[in-house]
Amino acid sequence: MIEKLGVDIGRVIIDRPRDAPRAQTGDALLADVVPDAIISLHRLATERFHDRIFLVSKCGARRQEETLLWLIKSRFYDLTGIWPSHTYFCRQRHEKADICRNLGITHFVDDRLEILGYLTKTVKRLYLFRPRPDEVQKFIQFLPLVRRVESWKEMTDELL
Repeated sequence: MIEKLGVDIGRVIIDRPRDAPRAQTGDALLADVVPDAIISLHRLATERFHDRIFLVSKCGARRQEETLLWLIKSRFYDLTGIWPSHTYFCRQRHEKADICRNLGITHFVDDRLEILGYLTKTVKRLYLFRPRPDEVQKFIQFLPLVRRVESWKEMTDELL
């Protein structure tokens, strides 16, 4: 089986405080990168997954546009080696399952346990990245099916 890594964007690559209110238009362009995300994804692309890393994000049309601008302005694709054509968006959380199935994703990283719950039948290895405690409690039935990680260093150590 060919291994493919899927990665969420918000709060996994682009950092936002967990308790921050919904961002205003343009705020996403000012966001920071999650610590070690760039170097970790570069290593994962170089040392294991190569051209088989995909970004899969749920957001609205405005956030999608801002996210794409952030990825370009931050030189994300250049610095990680991930292809821009490997970026996918959906409008509903459950739609990530179809995207992952169609792409053949074998490993997926997301900050929402709800989303990982949708992927339990299609993705072999699921990683819960720096989750919000209230969201974990709400979807706790899926917790035994995922590996919880708190940093990109821990994620990289796990995958390499």
